[in-house]
Amino acid sequence: MAKIELTLLGCGTSTGVPLISCNCKVCRSKNPKNKRLRASALFKVNGKSILVDTSSDFRTQALKYKILHLDAILFTHPHSDHVSGLDEIRAYNYIQKSRIPAYGNEWSCTELHARFSYIFNPATKQEGGGIPLVDLHQFDSKNGKFKVAGVSVLPISLLHGSQECIGYRIGNVAYITDCSVIPDASMELLKNLDLLVLDCLRLAPHGTHFNLEQALAIVKKLSPKETILTHLGHDFDYVTWTKKGKLPARVTLAFDGIKRAVKS
Repeated sequence: MAKIELTLLGCGTSTGVPLISCNCKVCRSKNPKNKRLRASALFKVNGKSILVDTSSDFRTQALKYKILHLDAILFTHPHSDHVSGLDEIRAYNYIQKSRIPAYGNEWSCTELHARFSYIFNPATKQEGGGIPLVDLHQFDSKNGKFKVAGVSVLPISLLHGSQECIGYRIGNVAYITDCSVIPDASMELLKNLDLLVLDCLRLAPHGTHFNLEQALAIVKKLSPKETILTHLGHDFDYVTWTKKGKLPARVTLAFDGIKRAVKS
């Protein structure tokens, strides 16, 4: 039986919270649980540290949560808020004196090769500055589980608008961000969870994300032991939405640094 520890390094939407120039109650709040860095997460399993997404705020997160070692990276999708911190990986290359494997679906790998050609295209020369040493591996979610740093990882196919975003299940813990639809086949892969971390952008409907109503409908179908809602915008004041009776039992809002440990 393995101990799986999951830390949410950032739980905010693509703009982060507070939103620049916004004067709403949440953006003006002094409560640290309303300060949301861009979404990324860290799994620790059997002594291995597996990062999910290199968010725009990854440097801040790595320093704040003392992430001293990385064994691998999993990408959910290639939107800027989830990948823009990739250059920070070079610090780990320097300290660890090793390359770091990273994994993504076709969409992620294609976009990463294009946006970070100085990392992935040997013909592209960069004058000055270090270059992250990352080995990018493409997978097909239809092929099921694969090993990452010796840890069994199950990719979960999701729809983020019209594109395939990837959620990840390790043991009985699933991290599902940036999605508007979970296909039936993927719902089957999300049964019997101890912990579900689930996308929940805002109150009103959105074209590429779950809103609160949709997220809670997924929770009702899957009935995990605990759900943490993430990728939150400034609709959600932490104190207001965590009052008793505001959300269903065993459902809560994320905050940056929230951590759970599960034996699976």
